[in-house]
Amino acid sequence: MNDTLQSISQLKIRMRELVEQLRVDGPTVTDPQAYAILETSAEVLAGLVKTLDDYEKKTAVSRIRNQQDFFPPIRAPSQAFLKHFGSIR
Repeated sequence: MNDTLQSISQLKIRMRELVEQLRVDGPTVTDPQAYAILETSAEVLAGLVKTLDDYEKKTAVSRIRNQQDFFPPIRAPSQAFLKHFGSIR
């Protein structure tokens, strides 16, 4: 795993912890405006975590595609092969 993905992974852990803390502290706040700010902050951070998850998945898919470009796809056996050796099954 490269440094960027490790950093993203660590950031996501800290953001999830903060989301949890905001949601735990939210109900203890008596001011409705402060509660709304805490809940909105939790939602924004949860959205950022989702975005980082999507980025990691895209990066992983990109790496897989690059490997597929390196290794040619497996082809079905030719008719000559099947005629000589018979069915694979």
